[in-house]
Amino acid sequence: MFIKLYAIAFSVFFTVDMLWLGFLAKDFYRAQIGSIMKSNINWGAAILFYLIFIAGLVVFVISPAVEQKSYVQALIFGAFFGLVSYATYDLTNLAVAKDWPLLVTVVDLAWGCVLAAFVSTVSYFIADKIWL
Repeated sequence: MFIKLYAIAFSVFFTVDMLWLGFLAKDFYRAQIGSIMKSNINWGAAILFYLIFIAGLVVFVISPAVEQKSYVQALIFGAFFGLVSYATYDLTNLAVAKDWPLLVTVVDLAWGCVLAAFVSTVSYFIADKIWL
């Protein structure tokens, strides 16, 4: 079941996050942290983050929600998982990086909650339609 849920979550996550980073928030991040952004993305690190984050969502959020047959569990625990994960990055940057904007931290924490809750809930409903 892990592989199937992972494939579903990966597809949803990648689509939504690329919309966010590529279109909706692209100018926001460039305006806020453009001076410290690399001109070339380190795709290896980005892909590794996606692989690990989605595995965490499947193991700690989506699988338990599917087992409990609870989309509410997927929604709530997805939001919390996103908050914890994105807080690790953003609050660390806020603590140690010179000129790291508080606004980026706030927006990222909100995005982490929304993204993980959405991916977990949509993945739950797709899994429910496919085999539950």
